[in-house]
Amino acid sequence: MDNWIDELKKGFKGDIFLDDKSLSEYSRDASIFEVRPKIVVCPRNAQDVQYLVKFVREKIGLSLTARAAGTDMTGGPLTESIVVSFTQHMNHVLELDTKHAVVEPGLYYRDLEKLMDKKKVMYPSYPASKSICAMGGIIANNSGGEKSLTFGQTVDHVNKLKVVLADGNIYDLKKLNKVQLNAKMKQKDFEGKIYRGIYNICEKNYDIIKAARPQVSKNSSGYFLWHVWDRKTFDLSKLFVGSQGTLGIWLDADVDVVPKHTHSRLVAVSLNSLNQISELIQTVKKYNPESLEAFDKYTMRLGFRFMPEIAKKINKNIISFLWGFRREAMKAIIHGFPIFIVLVELTGDDESEIQERSEALAKELTKEKIQALVMHSEEEGEKYWIMRRESFNLLRQKVKNKMATPFVDDFSVKPEYLSKFLPQLYKLLEDNGIKPILAGHVGDGNFHIIPLMDLKDEKERKKIPIVLNQFTTLVHKYKGTITGEHNDGLIRTPFVERQFGKKIGKLFEEVKDIFDEKNIFNPGKKVHGDLSFAVSHIKKT
Repeated sequence: MDNWIDELKKGFKGDIFLDDKSLSEYSRDASIFEVRPKIVVCPRNAQDVQYLVKFVREKIGLSLTARAAGTDMTGGPLTESIVVSFTQHMNHVLELDTKHAVVEPGLYYRDLEKLMDKKKVMYPSYPASKSICAMGGIIANNSGGEKSLTFGQTVDHVNKLKVVLADGNIYDLKKLNKVQLNAKMKQKDFEGKIYRGIYNICEKNYDIIKAARPQVSKNSSGYFLWHVWDRKTFDLSKLFVGSQGTLGIWLDADVDVVPKHTHSRLVAVSLNSLNQISELIQTVKKYNPESLEAFDKYTMRLGFRFMPEIAKKINKNIISFLWGFRREAMKAIIHGFPIFIVLVELTGDDESEIQERSEALAKELTKEKIQALVMHSEEEGEKYWIMRRESFNLLRQKVKNKMATPFVDDFSVKPEYLSKFLPQLYKLLEDNGIKPILAGHVGDGNFHIIPLMDLKDEKERKKIPIVLNQFTTLVHKYKGTITGEHNDGLIRTPFVERQFGKKIGKLFEEVKDIFDEKNIFNPGKKVHGDLSFAVSHIKKT
């Protein structure tokens, strides 16, 4: 091993880490897995990335796995070979105005957000982990979050990607018209080969590709062939989004930003029965919410358990924070503790209009015998957002003896199915002795399940592939997707073919071969998944 590392050092200008502490740190992300790399490298610029690709493609058995903040919940940035970490150097905002931004993969979202706030804009498909995640993962996973109901996912906001492909050269991927596409396909080089190959896949299989797209508003599973070619325009950047670094490595991305509304108001809705959830969503959508989120009673109880930490997050002492829940406490005494809290955020530039809309929604829900509270101010509503965003972090940090274990953590089904789907999901988990915490984007039918498990116990570990199999079958029954925004990674790639069928599964493999014939980019993710490898690398502590 030392020989190739010494050779690598000769042309690589960035940082290289071989020490035990670094290799241990990069062996984990936010998933249940631990996979130890051979080496961690931190490129300083595009030339370093090109050098890495050209070096690795000539070495049998080596591969490159791009990594940003390491908040992935699927094992996506884990490898036994070379980790390419971007947060150290390639972490800049290259351009920013009121319509778009050009960013590097190692840029933390929080740093971008500070600059956007000054211009009163936002990148709308940020995830709940926005305080700790980076743009590399946002694009690699097709992230979405609390604004996705209105603005869609990352794939809807990427205009252009500058990428290094398997030949070691840099290319711009963007929307092309037919004339531009034909010119690309006539090229007698690697780029021309890629355009011809992907075009042939998309055109020859046009109808089955369009039919294979999951019939939900959010999806991160598979390669997004349905976004590439509409017989008018052709856009390979849409294929790169959500591909988890398996087709190449992106250097910078041109993404949309949108204006932030001046005012918002939160309506907190309490549900005492899952039978109400689908009907509730239909009612709420008439009021054009910008966000429609939810969390269950277990998340709520966790929030109350860790009130001091949450109060600190919004700079309040615990007494004043508890006092802020006095209205909720009274309703709970009268109507019972809810099994679900749904957060409806209405936004606009006219504060009185938003207030009227909020009160009208609450009134209509009351007529339907659904309890709703209109927050008096944006500040009052923030207590709920903190609880929603921090719930999984609290699980990871505070619950003793058991670990937050994301593996069936990211389904999406049509909202009209939720009243039937959720009780079956809870039963599936409970029948297997798993206690879940559930929160998510109810307007998109996209929920995150974080079971609490003792992974030191071999019996608990053995449950994971069994429950995954049952979970995938249940999601398929309701025509949903096994991952709305967290992606396939180590944990779900073995189930992608079941999600889409054998024909589409083979097309995904062809996509991988066209871009990456030598399999040097993040192998084992998106295609050719190995469930036995994944299970054998579940961490124990």
